[in-house]
Amino acid sequence: MKHIFNAEAKWSLNQNREDSTKRFYIKNHKISIEGKPVLDVSAAKAFKGDPALYNPEDLLLSSLVSCHMMSYLYVCSQKGIEVLEYSDHAEAILEVAPDGSGRFTEVHLYPKVVIANADKVQEALDLHTKANKLCFIANSCNFPVLHQASCKAV
Repeated sequence: MKHIFNAEAKWSLNQNREDSTKRFYIKNHKISIEGKPVLDVSAAKAFKGDPALYNPEDLLLSSLVSCHMMSYLYVCSQKGIEVLEYSDHAEAILEVAPDGSGRFTEVHLYPKVVIANADKVQEALDLHTKANKLCFIANSCNFPVLHQASCKAV
């Protein structure tokens, strides 16, 4: 089964010209996906982007966090584990080479889960491994996506 996703990027020199003496382009642009709000995107501040806007690195990390969470909720529902709360504070490590190229070398997810049944805490923790194996985005990355989860019951 295949699914096709589409996105459109738009950038214009005229919309991004502040000072013609600068030796770099302003990188602000828009990403459009049909039927959804337009995303205003730039480069990361470290790469002379607008720090108030999302950047590709933010979006990649956000995709991993979101996909892992949805995969995790799916596997928990399959096992009858009632998840009451889920939060994550993830971290991505990006290394930049002297020639300006770069790559993510790893991502760490730190999911904090609250479930309803105290007898299922260990199983709920173990399901992060299965969720990671099912995650479409993690499966598409050429770097490890690691998780250090915590779980408690109320």
